[in-house]
Amino acid sequence: MKKVLVISSSPRKGGNSDILADRFAEGAKAAGHDAEKVFLADKNINYCKACCACCASHKCVQNDDMAELLDKMAAADVVVLASPVYFYSMCAQMKTFIDRCFARYKELGGKDFYFIITAGNPDKSLMQNTIDGFRGYALKCLDNATEKKVIYGLGTMQKGDVKNLPAYDEAYQAGLEA
Repeated sequence: MKKVLVISSSPRKGGNSDILADRFAEGAKAAGHDAEKVFLADKNINYCKACCACCASHKCVQNDDMAELLDKMAAADVVVLASPVYFYSMCAQMKTFIDRCFARYKELGGKDFYFIITAGNPDKSLMQNTIDGFRGYALKCLDNATEKKVIYGLGTMQKGDVKNLPAYDEAYQAGLEA
């Protein structure tokens, strides 16, 4: 049994990336894994202040929900990062989350990563900036992290559109295989 942490950064519950995050978690639970989804919009996460206090202590000086999320991430075997794409990059909630991981980078490596992105635009080539951002964080900043799969839910303008795309089943299947 693996510990699976799904980070949904959609600002709207039931949005397309949030739906795929749920599907991944459903698949992981069906496979017998301990899966938890965190909805970032429900959390109080401040921006990184670049104070570098964490460089020595490996603990952020800010008192918000990020410490709890970092504990969950450090304990996970599998991490899923799910983000809508609005203007050719991950959403602000995901970027803030990633920035705040700095204090504990050393503890966050060695995990399998899945990336889920959704966008109104159906052109996969326009999603490269987002994927590069995810890969830069997970594969270049964290030691021994592995990219397992990218799930694209593209052409999804309205809530729920992703349920009619192959990505809906792909997310569930990826959870099963995590």
